[in-house]
Amino acid sequence: MPHLKLAHINEQGQNMIIFPLDRSFGNKSDYEQSAALDELQMRANSAGLAGRAVAFWQQGGRTMFRGPNPWHGFLKSISMSWVQANVNKQISW
Repeated sequence: MPHLKLAHINEQGQNMIIFPLDRSFGNKSDYEQSAALDELQMRANSAGLAGRAVAFWQQGGRTMFRGPNPWHGFLKSISMSWVQANVNKQISW
């Protein structure tokens, strides 16, 4: 059964479901990334977690993310290390 660890946080009144993903996520097309993030959100919401999904991954020594535009200010301020340190949930399917 596949499972993923995630950080489920509330920042400034917003529920965020942050998935630290493998660097291969960065090799996907925009369409594939969007579809994968939609599926992750659906699976997290089905597991009872409220909020919007965000993907974090490392690429070329940099931390990258994909998430809602209004959250970019906050998302730019955190690192993959921060995400890993805040992992507090796991979903399986």
